[in-house]
Amino acid sequence: MNPSIGIAGSAAAGLGLRRLRLVLAALPLALAACGGGGGGGPGEVPPPVSCSVVDQQAWLADYMNEWYFWYRLAPHPVPTGYASLDAYFDALLYTGTDPKFPADRWSRYEPTESFNRYYGDGATMGYGIAVAGLEALANPGMPLWVRYVEPASDAALQGVRRGDEVLSLNGQDAAALVAANVFSLLTAEREQQQLTLRLRRDGVERSVRVTSGVFALTPVAGAAVYLSLQGRRIGYLAVKDMISQAQAGVDAAFASFRSQAVQDLVLDLRYNGGGLVSTGATVASYLAGNPVAGSVYATLLYNDKLAGRYNQSYRFAAPAAANALALPRVFVLTGARTCSASEQLVNGLRGAGITVVTVGDTTCGKPVGFLPVSQCGTTYSVVNFESVNANGAGRYFDGFDATCPVGEDFRVPQGAASDPLVSTALRYADN
Repeated sequence: MNPSIGIAGSAAAGLGLRRLRLVLAALPLALAACGGGGGGGPGEVPPPVSCSVVDQQAWLADYMNEWYFWYRLAPHPVPTGYASLDAYFDALLYTGTDPKFPADRWSRYEPTESFNRYYGDGATMGYGIAVAGLEALANPGMPLWVRYVEPASDAALQGVRRGDEVLSLNGQDAAALVAANVFSLLTAEREQQQLTLRLRRDGVERSVRVTSGVFALTPVAGAAVYLSLQGRRIGYLAVKDMISQAQAGVDAAFASFRSQAVQDLVLDLRYNGGGLVSTGATVASYLAGNPVAGSVYATLLYNDKLAGRYNQSYRFAAPAAANALALPRVFVLTGARTCSASEQLVNGLRGAGITVVTVGDTTCGKPVGFLPVSQCGTTYSVVNFESVNANGAGRYFDGFDATCPVGEDFRVPQGAASDPLVSTALRYADN
C-alpha cells in the first residue's frame, strides 16, 4: 500500500472542495487499496455483498467505523432513511465537535477510472486551464487571470497561457461568474467537450475554443539556475504533482544542480496540492542528502484500532541519491494551494533540522491523509491518519504562514527571475 497525504482543490479554479465527482477536474489521491478478505484482524472489512445502494451503504458504515481517523468523534447513523450513497457519506463525516480538530473537509470519493488514470498513468482529463479563482474572490474587482496551463493539454496547443485575462466563458461574463463563485464551466464532464474563452493579452482580445481530453501531466513544471546579486548560484525547481512520474524529472534537475554547484535551492510548491507520501519523501531526500539519510521524514498515525498494525514512519533515503544535495537551508514557494504532501515536505524538512524559508502565502492546512480503497467503481479517500515529523510536530490545520509574505503577479511567467516569489527568495539568499 502507498499512502497518500492527498491533494486538495479544483484543478480549474483552485477552490477547496470536500468531495470529488465526475464533473470536478480535481486530481485523484493515491494508487492504494485496503480492506477486503476475512480473518477478522485490524482493518479487515469485507467487501459489499453487491453494488446495490443498500449493500454499499452497509459496507461504508463498517468501513468508516474501522478506518476513519475520527470514528470516535463522528456520527454513526444507520443507513435507513438515506436514499443515496452520497447523502449517507455526508452523514458519516466528523463535524468538528472536538476543539483539537476542525470539521472534516477532506474525505472524498471519485470514480476509480479517474483515480487510476492519475496515479497509474500520470494523466488527467480536462481542459488543462487553471485560473486564479481564489485571488479573484478575495479581491473584488481583480481580473480573472489564467495562472497555469497544463503543457500537454489542448489549452496549451491553442495558445492559452499564464497571464491571459479571462473576460468570459462560453459567453458568460467572468466578473459575474467570480461574484457568484461559479467556476464549474472550467471543469469538463467528459472528453471532447468544448469551452470558448474570451481572453485579453497585452490589450488585444481574442476568442479561443479548447477541447477537453485525456493528457499526460507534467509533474516537474520547471527547473533553472539563477545567479543572485551577490553571485550565489541558486537552483529553482517547480514540482506540481507528488506522483511517481515526477521521479525522472526531479533526478534530472538535481543532476543539473550538482553539476552547476548550486548553493541554495528554491522549491516551487505554490500549486502543489499533494499526492503520495513516498514522492514527497523522495524530493525531500534530494534536498537534504546524506546528513539526514535514514532519519525520520514523517510518521503516519492511525486511529486506536489500527495504530498497532498500520502506524509507520517514512525515512529520508539511505544512502542518499547520487545527485542529492546536502542543503542546510531550502526556500519553498507556498500559497493557499500548497497542501497536504507538499506541507508534509515542509514539516518533514524542519523536523530533520533543515531551515525552511517559506515565501508567498499561508498554506492550506492539511496534516491528514488517506489510504484509499475502491469498491464498485468508486475510490474512497477517507481521512485515515494524521502526519507528524521527527519531532512529533503536526496538526497544522491553520497552515504554515509564509516567512516572507509575497503576492503573486500572474502576468509574470511562473519561475522567472522577475516572478515576485522567486525574486524575493533570491534576495533573501544573499542575506
